[in-house]
Amino acid sequence: MSTPPNPAAVQKGDELPPLRVHLTRTDLVRYAGASGDFNPIHWSDRVAGVAGLPGVIAHGMLTMAVAGRVVTDWIGDASLVRSYGTRFTRPVVVPDDDTGALVEFTGTVADVTGSDGVRVARIDVKALFEGKSVLGRATAEVVLPD
Repeated sequence: MSTPPNPAAVQKGDELPPLRVHLTRTDLVRYAGASGDFNPIHWSDRVAGVAGLPGVIAHGMLTMAVAGRVVTDWIGDASLVRSYGTRFTRPVVVPDDDTGALVEFTGTVADVTGSDGVRVARIDVKALFEGKSVLGRATAEVVLPD
C-alpha cells in the first residue's frame, strides 16, 4: 500500500504507484469459491482448449478487482471510489505452475474536476499481460478528501 496522495496536490498526469501481481491457479480456485463462478475454463485445460482458449484463463472480474487495487491503494480508502468500470479485451492465461501469470497494473490521473468544494479525480487504469492490454476503458472516479 502506498501513502495516500495530498488531495490538494493531485493533478492531471500524476502517475499512481504500479502494482505487479502473479495470478496463480490457486488464486483462481479461491476466486471461484468466493464468487460462485466455477466455469471450467477457469480451472480445466481440457475445457479451455475445447472452448478455443489458449489455456485456463483468469476470471475477468478477478482481473478487474486486482486492477482496482491500484486506485484503492493510492487513495487509501476504498469508500472514496465513486465509480469504476472496464471492458475486457484479452484473457489472462494462467499456467499450471507455482509462478502464475504476471499482470502489471498502472494508473494515471486523467482529469481533476471540482464543484461545491468536492474535487474528483478520474483515473485511467491499465493492465498488461505479456506486454498487451487486457482491459479497455478502465476508469475510476475518486473523491479527493479534504
